[in-house]
Parts: sequence; C-alpha cells; structure tokens
Amino acid sequence: MSTTQSERLRELLEPLVGSQGLDLEEIAVESVGRKRVLRVVVDSDTGADLDQVADVSRALSAKLDETDAMGEGEYTLEVGTPGAERELKEHRHYAGAVGGGVTYPRADGGELVARILAADDEGLDLEVPGVKGRKATARRLAYGDIAKARVQVEFNRKNQNADDAENENEEEA
Repeated sequence: MSTTQSERLRELLEPLVGSQGLDLEEIAVESVGRKRVLRVVVDSDTGADLDQVADVSRALSAKLDETDAMGEGEYTLEVGTPGAERELKEHRHYAGAVGGGVTYPRADGGELVARILAADDEGLDLEVPGVKGRKATARRLAYGDIAKARVQVEFNRKNQNADDAENENEEEA
C-alpha cells in the first residue's frame, strides 16, 4: 500500500471512527491471493465492545462503498481491536495500561517485564519484580528510551481489592 493510499484512507476513515467514540489505531491493506483485505484497528481509552466495533464496521463499509478509496476490485473489510498483547505506541496507550504489566526489549538482548505504576508526559514509573526472593524495585523510564513495548498478559495476578479485603478480614478476626 502506498503512503498516499494509507494517508487517504486515514483522512477518510478517522473522522468517522472518532464520531463513534473510538480512536483509529491502525490501517493496513494486504493482498491475499487475488483479493485484498483492509484491516482497521480501533480502540478507546476505555476499550471497545463488540457492539461498538460492529457499528463502526457498518459505518466504514458504507463510507468506503460511496468512495473509490479502495480502487477497483474486491476487498474484505476487517475491523477489530488491538488485542490482549497490544503494542504500546502513544502516551494514551501507556496511560491506559497503568496498573498492568508491560514488556520491552533491553539493549543487551534481554527483556524487561515490569508493572506500570504511573505514566506522565515524559515517561513511566515502573515496578520491576525482584529476582530470587529480592524485593521489587522502582524504576523511571523515559519514552525516548523505549523502542518497543507490549502489554504483558497476566493470568494469575491477584486482585488488589481482594487482597485488601482479605487483610481486613484477618485484622477483624
């Protein structure tokens, strides 16, 4: 896809996505055999539910049908959300991930896994888990030092509110 087509699609679709209360995260046109697939990724600070994705998909389809933005020939429109292990690219992505885990590659080839404690205009306050029984440590990371970061999915993280309630019950006993 040429940059011109990408820019044109973004200019056409972004206002429509915004009118639905969502942010346009990505646009990609891929060739699959003789067909083309237009993939549109949408999200918001509070996430996007299935009904919102369906609504925006119908609106985008109607808009694309009335223009020649995709040119001649068949294409498939796919509208979705970033997914569980989304890449963090913009400040609002980091702000939305506060409290959750994040991974990013280190210069030495390793990977840092940490919890985002806060996100401001300059960077992140992280809690890096301790290794081999050591306590977790705080670390400040500037956005400029982050080449790539991804949400870390946590399947067995205890709910902080449940821990607080459990501690209160123990104190009462």
